[in-house]
Amino acid sequence: MPHNIAILGSTGSIGTQTLDVISRFPDRFKATVLAAGSNVGQLIEQAVKFRPSLAIIADESKYERLRDVLSPLGIETAAGSAALADAMERPDFDTVVTATVGYSGLLPTIRAIRAGKQIALANKETLVVAGELITRLMTEASTRIVPVDSEHSAIYQCLVGEDPATVSKLIITASGGPFRTFTREHIADVTPAQALQHPRWNMGAKITIDSASMLNKAFEIIEARWLFDIAPERIEAVVHPQSIVHSMVEFIDGAVKAQLGIPDMRLPIRYALGDASRLPASERSLMLSDYAQLTFEKPDPEKFPCLTLAPYALNRGGNAACIINAANEVAVRAFLEEKIRFPEIFTTITDALEAIPFVESPSLEDYVATHRATIQFAEEHTGCRIPLHV
Repeated sequence: MPHNIAILGSTGSIGTQTLDVISRFPDRFKATVLAAGSNVGQLIEQAVKFRPSLAIIADESKYERLRDVLSPLGIETAAGSAALADAMERPDFDTVVTATVGYSGLLPTIRAIRAGKQIALANKETLVVAGELITRLMTEASTRIVPVDSEHSAIYQCLVGEDPATVSKLIITASGGPFRTFTREHIADVTPAQALQHPRWNMGAKITIDSASMLNKAFEIIEARWLFDIAPERIEAVVHPQSIVHSMVEFIDGAVKAQLGIPDMRLPIRYALGDASRLPASERSLMLSDYAQLTFEKPDPEKFPCLTLAPYALNRGGNAACIINAANEVAVRAFLEEKIRFPEIFTTITDALEAIPFVESPSLEDYVATHRATIQFAEEHTGCRIPLHV
């Protein structure tokens, strides 16, 4: 029997590559639920091809088109964030690939954990926003999280068979983004078009801008702290422009294990869907002879101050990371709409940290309230509005 899978964010970069993996292994995997934000045309194409039991569009204004096309095919349809969260309790799948971008992945992931679903996690913001809460829920649930992010998948693979007590340090690699060689003064005047030109990965606009600011690396440090239950001071980032070493683990005896591969997200997706087993690849294999050298550099927090937000959030705790994430969601949209300059992404976040009340031990309701308040503050701060996913 195929392994039944729900994909949240099926029309995005990770979602489409997940469906590519599923199509390669039809005897092993079946897409039972497909959910998208607003790209109803692509969602319809996916549903016609993969015939899930349910297709969900978050943008309720697109629902009528979805229903009219898919209902005659016997495919159930739904719309809205509440319908998405409710779908996580369906009995016809056991694994959820959370491939949505930003805060929108939090509530459905929580519902999926409570329903005992295995989580293939590509939405790093879930653990950034509410890592302590998610960790607590996981101790109470009969399930687990398998990371899909290439960096965390690499660490996960390096830790297989190892005693956690022997881990000295986690080393998360970063490409450096499009502005790695720019001066701080040059970065101040970059355009959205420049920021969207990632040198290695083909990703959506939000993730690409986060890579350009290196806030994505701060988020990955926060995510690693919760995924692998390791002290923040034992997690570091290193710039590796070739993006061949996806991350490393250093052990107490001085040994360092690394996971290498070509920059292709289908490798960690296969590993997560295969329940940490190795499935054959269709893409080309890594040929080290193609690379004259593999280089590593220390990241520069003077040029990329968003990196400093990881230690701040982890040391501060509470709802600090939730504020950072929400302010960034607005700031990135504002930058893309040319309402703020690139350095103002960071200042929008720090201004929000000063303005939004700190909650030391937040509940889910506190996270939701913090997100709402921060979105409102950042929208007023930047003059940019975004959809509120609550």
